[in-house]
Amino acid sequence: MRPSFDEMQVTNDTVREHYRSYQRWLSLQPQDVMRSRREEAEMIFRRVGITFAVYGAKDEDRSGTERLIPFDLIPRVIPADEWGEMERGLRQRVTALNRFIHDVYHEQEIIRADIVPADQIFKNAQFRPEMMGVDVPGGVYSHIAGIDIVRAANPDGSGTYYVLEDNLRVPSGVSYMLENRKMMMRLFPDLFSENRVAPVAHYPDLLLETLRAVAPASVNDPTVVLLTPGMYNSAYFEHAFLAQQMGIELVEGQDLFVRDNFVYMRTTQGPKRVDVIYRRLDDDFLDPLAFRADSTLGCAGLLGVYRAGNVTLSNAIGTGVADDKSIYPYVPKMIEFYLGERPILKNVPTYLCREASDLHYVLDHLGELVVKEVHGAGGYGMLVGPASTKDEIADFRKALEANPSGYIAQPTLSLSTCPTFVDSGVAPRHIDLRPFVLSGKTVQMVPGGLTRVALKEGSLVVNSSQGGGTKDTWVLEA
Repeated sequence: MRPSFDEMQVTNDTVREHYRSYQRWLSLQPQDVMRSRREEAEMIFRRVGITFAVYGAKDEDRSGTERLIPFDLIPRVIPADEWGEMERGLRQRVTALNRFIHDVYHEQEIIRADIVPADQIFKNAQFRPEMMGVDVPGGVYSHIAGIDIVRAANPDGSGTYYVLEDNLRVPSGVSYMLENRKMMMRLFPDLFSENRVAPVAHYPDLLLETLRAVAPASVNDPTVVLLTPGMYNSAYFEHAFLAQQMGIELVEGQDLFVRDNFVYMRTTQGPKRVDVIYRRLDDDFLDPLAFRADSTLGCAGLLGVYRAGNVTLSNAIGTGVADDKSIYPYVPKMIEFYLGERPILKNVPTYLCREASDLHYVLDHLGELVVKEVHGAGGYGMLVGPASTKDEIADFRKALEANPSGYIAQPTLSLSTCPTFVDSGVAPRHIDLRPFVLSGKTVQMVPGGLTRVALKEGSLVVNSSQGGGTKDTWVLEA
């Protein structure tokens, strides 16, 4: 594995140009002052209730424990030209993915062209036959997408951005992006007068604009609500935060009902029609009449109203067919097929374990690769070969041999590092980036996204459920 690309340092003695102003400031900060700022941030986050519930944790942890996501004081800085290229790549990628989802549920041209195998779609656990032939406003299925991006070092010392994963169903984390910026502005206001940092605070306005733009065509002044599974969901803070920031109602399934093929919410003034539902629960739980009969989280009859075009769901039912890890390898071909363009952002090279030749290679190189379940999430169900024991590799080999189609494998990229304030002082830690892409009448996003950081030395796993933290992401204006 190559040495990591360091976001701030070219060498031990040379700092990248876009970090110079910040590095000068950082070099003057006493360690005890930085520690006191970190303690202040933790106190504020705890008081505000910015927590994350961890489920399925290890034995020494209580499942469902509420934790703070650690916040790092040192921002990740991206120059304007790099962000401009990344933004163009994100627009291109999400546009093609939305075209793909529409195609899957309509003409299926990409299957007939033999670009994506039919069984990868029709046997996909996220494929929803109920969506066949259903038209959605503007042909947009994933209105809110979180695209995970990493940077790896090249032999010449430069770095290349890669898309690691597409999150198109109910991507989370944007509230931490917003709260991290507020915290940095509170703790270090002088930094924002010295650096031209692009703003992110208008994200809730863009999100509401996007949601209103995809309302049923017959509605002039749409009522938008955010549907949450409830306070015991791991991302409930984010649900409540976004609803409050957008000025819309936060509802649970029990607050909604269907009548005369429309959806209504119960209010103290009586029933009020709902036109757009920003739903933060998975397809299976949306409608007990159509999907899981035991679900108490959704609204009975919702699918019928949706199919009739009398309510918009963001994101659309069946969107998950495009963010499965077994579909990910085909996204560059989708971009060429639907848009006639070369992909701007690269995929990580990927081995499809359902293919005999790929499986043979993966089994022979388990100690060198990252192997992931195609339906896995949150850093679970994966093997990081170089960081695993012989017993862990042996156990994973058995699982892979038993169900090869359930896995993909990728080279172990050494994610780029960014200076991070840890107990021993400032030290490099591996990071990724999740920009949030909004698709309505147009595709738009705020500059940057959520930078996640693996706080454990040497770890490549940045997920909050696995002990990762977050940083503020600065895109410098030109």
